[in-house]
Amino acid sequence: MVTRTVIQGAAIATVDGAGTEYVDGHLVVEDGRITAVGAGPSPPGPQDTVVDGRGCLATPGLVNTHHHLYQWATRGYAQQSSLFNWLVELYPVWAGLDEDITRAAATAGLLRLAQTGCTTAADHHYVFPADGGDLLGATVDAAAGVGLRLHAVRGSMDRGISHGGLPPDSLIETTDGALAGTQAAIDRWHDPAPDSAVRVAVGPCSPFSVSPELMSGAAELGRAAGVRLHTHLAETLDEEVQCLAEYGCTPVEYAERTGWLGPDVWLAHGVHLSDAGIAALAAGRTGVAHCPTSNARLGAGAARIADLLAAGVPVGLGADGAASNEDGGLGGELRQATYLARMQGGADALDVRQALWLGTLGGALCLGRADELGSLEPGKLADIALWDLAGVAHAGIADPVAALVLGALPPLRLLLVGGRAVLADGRPVHVDEDAAARDLAAASTRLAAAAGLIRR
Repeated sequence: MVTRTVIQGAAIATVDGAGTEYVDGHLVVEDGRITAVGAGPSPPGPQDTVVDGRGCLATPGLVNTHHHLYQWATRGYAQQSSLFNWLVELYPVWAGLDEDITRAAATAGLLRLAQTGCTTAADHHYVFPADGGDLLGATVDAAAGVGLRLHAVRGSMDRGISHGGLPPDSLIETTDGALAGTQAAIDRWHDPAPDSAVRVAVGPCSPFSVSPELMSGAAELGRAAGVRLHTHLAETLDEEVQCLAEYGCTPVEYAERTGWLGPDVWLAHGVHLSDAGIAALAAGRTGVAHCPTSNARLGAGAARIADLLAAGVPVGLGADGAASNEDGGLGGELRQATYLARMQGGADALDVRQALWLGTLGGALCLGRADELGSLEPGKLADIALWDLAGVAHAGIADPVAALVLGALPPLRLLLVGGRAVLADGRPVHVDEDAAARDLAAASTRLAAAAGLIRR
């Protein structure tokens, strides 16, 4: 007899196309998928694992559409720098990355994401020191250890300081080497199966660290391999100035020239977009990973989320690298996205259910997995966050979605990925949190020492 998991008595926000919600509902999970969701209780069988969801809100697991997990080893640097200066300070430190540091950083980062409701994370890794070892493999290992789904974005840079880029020449690859490394990552790890734990995407870093040849070549490679494409675009005004000076066009126009608009592309940030730029993204069904905390931390600005949504652009949320978002969690981005949108467009610019959509189904659309993830519907993967709203921090908020988005981030009573518990009563199931913290602290200290820095 197959053992089922039955969540009883919870408020449920399904985030389905009709916005279905239940004040007191049930979820049934079997063989890693949701088999039933509805109002009231579900009669449990004798072998069922029954979870008491009273006082809780069940939502789809959150989907992180943009991160740099290795950056967990370099939090707290360049505290008052804008993006370009921040990168110039951090690139020499990242030159000391190796497998052990990357594994420790990724484990801590993924654990933090899980603790804030995330079940799927897209990680953009584009720094590959020549003697660093298998850094992407270390990240894949970390995701398996924590128990989250990973979209490993194999990044690349082929434009160093000597050719007008920002990274040191020691950190870049040749164009051919970057393309070969990307193909190797796809061959080794990409799993297109509907319930896959690891998928690979193609991810040259950004227009100011990558040649046009690598941008267009990576797009061609990704499409030939049937994987998705991801890069940074339109994050700062400095980027637009540089793009206009070098290529005579805006970043969006440059993306279009090099093959980087389309339904298989999602772009990180999209902060500085004109009306024409938004229209171009909408026409191509190109997604945007909105990273509100990181954009605020670096003073980059706030993406026009209400306008993007109104135009029909797929938009998800991203925590971004923890060196520009030291919190490193995803759940808090629901509130940040809501508040930044309202600062731009008024109190009705983004409501709490739109914010939850961004963090769930919107993210799944960006990653090309809306048929599998992002809503609580029969047949979809059982990636479920059960938020505990029973405490004083949320008492008296009648709307559970408002409690989640506008209130303090609730603890998790349960986090399921494919029906398997990753967190139970707020504690990780597969990794030792204290050991992860010690490993991260040691990795951060070793990386700083290698860069000749003394960390206080």
